Amino acid sequence: MSSVINQDISIGSNLKSLRLRNKLSQEDVAAQLQVMGFTVSREIISQMELGRHNIRVSVLLALKELYHATFDEIFADLSFR
Repeated sequence: MSSVINQDISIGSNLKSLRLRNKLSQEDVAAQLQVMGFTVSREIISQMELGRHNIRVSVLLALKELYHATFDEIFADLSFR
């Protein structure tokens, strides 16, 4: 169970780093995802980055596009045990 939690936090931390690299606020990301048809808020973005909110694959793909990121960047530093 602990490794699952650590992996969630790692993904969230990676997403936060990618967001900051693109000079976007959580509000910016939420607004852009809403334009793409997703029901998200700044609070949900915050919870994703903290590893406290499950991220749908469709949202993850949208974030990948929005952040101009690779899957390697999103899943960096993960270890599966």
